[in-house]
Amino acid sequence: MTLFALEGTKALAEALPIIVNHPHDADARSKAQYGAWLCAMCLGSVGMALHHKLCHTLGGSFNLPHAETHTIVLPHAIAYNAPKIPEVMKQLAGVLPGSDGDAIKGLNVLLAKLKVKRGLKEFGMKEEDVDKAAEIAVSNPYWNPREIEKGPLRETIRRCWAGEDAKADL
Repeated sequence: MTLFALEGTKALAEALPIIVNHPHDADARSKAQYGAWLCAMCLGSVGMALHHKLCHTLGGSFNLPHAETHTIVLPHAIAYNAPKIPEVMKQLAGVLPGSDGDAIKGLNVLLAKLKVKRGLKEFGMKEEDVDKAAEIAVSNPYWNPREIEKGPLRETIRRCWAGEDAKADL
């Protein structure tokens, strides 16, 4: 599954910026479809960790849009887990254009190229909801490569709310 995930991520990271600027580019759209298929094939074979849990907490509790919430949370959830998955981070950096060997930087660069909204506040989440979201997210334990700690998780959610670049410093 690692090969599918890496190849799928690479295809999406290469194709999506082209599609933003040239929406009718058939080759880029085909490459994006290929990447999406590869990544989707992984979903049935992996555990759902922090990213999935946060997105369901945020979407379900605060009525945030599904795809946009996933887009915003992904780099932050990966940054949260980065200290516990150094080999995965190295592999991910290798398939993200503009990463310079840093997967988090590569994800931030990609989202900037895609010109997407980066803050949950842009979709109606209020700053005072950050604490409630952290409480909900830690209330049911779930598998994650790094222990879920309320303080760092709250800061992760705050960064998602504010639209800040992801950083692996918590």
